[in-house]
Amino acid sequence: MKSDFIQRLRTAQTISSSVVCVGLDPDLDKLPEFLYQEHGSAASAVLAFNKAIIRATAPYACAYKLNAAFYESLGSCGFDVLKRTLGMIPKGKIHLVDAKRGDIGNTASKYADSLFGLLNTDGCTVAPYMGMDAAAPFLMYEDRAVFILVRTSNPSSDQLQSLMMDGLPLYAHVARLAAEWAEALPGTVGFVAGATHPAELLHLRKLYPHTPFLIPGVGAQGGSMDAVAQAATSDGLVLVNSSRGILYASSGEDFDEMAANAAKQLRETLNQAIHAHAD
Repeated sequence: MKSDFIQRLRTAQTISSSVVCVGLDPDLDKLPEFLYQEHGSAASAVLAFNKAIIRATAPYACAYKLNAAFYESLGSCGFDVLKRTLGMIPKGKIHLVDAKRGDIGNTASKYADSLFGLLNTDGCTVAPYMGMDAAAPFLMYEDRAVFILVRTSNPSSDQLQSLMMDGLPLYAHVARLAAEWAEALPGTVGFVAGATHPAELLHLRKLYPHTPFLIPGVGAQGGSMDAVAQAATSDGLVLVNSSRGILYASSGEDFDEMAANAAKQLRETLNQAIHAHAD
């Protein structure tokens, strides 16, 4: 069913009382040094790091997002590390691969096969610059979600996303097209909408109240927690991603404990803000 992803996301959030999505982006330069000493290789150190982070943060997160670049940079073993990490995520949690694919034709179909077939992930990110052709192969999977890059959190996003066309910014046209793709194809469409652009985030939520939002930009990027909370009220489904603020809360042997504390604090802060706006 087309709503299967939405139902699984709602269930995961209800069970965990959380909208927190932990970004599993293992930067080799930031991993605790003792992991290399204990495990001998970068791949083994990453697996040990991810396992500890997942175990520590699982009570406070509804989802995990793995950025493909951090695994591809490991070399030929990277795909295996990515797949094994996905296998560590507890049943009932949502997991996404942030690959930002954006090609067309057979290439896009193979990317979709890799993410949804071989890796069996619940969702992925797609760059829409090449239009519907870039998203359609991913949206053929009816029980998966495709998060379209609509209003991203990076500083130079205004160079394209804020360009005015027919009286509307380009990001608004992208959102409209993505919503149309959702109507035409089996998969679930979500939006990537950054917390660093709070006005645009809330504008999109007003226009698309039932679309799931993947929201980066909180924590290290300093995005608006208030706007995130407003976007999550009523029927608004959000996944609030935090990577560095959780993963690298400590570089010592207590890294997993401190990551758990950071995830718990983020969950509590978000829940308080959401409840305040709902009242």
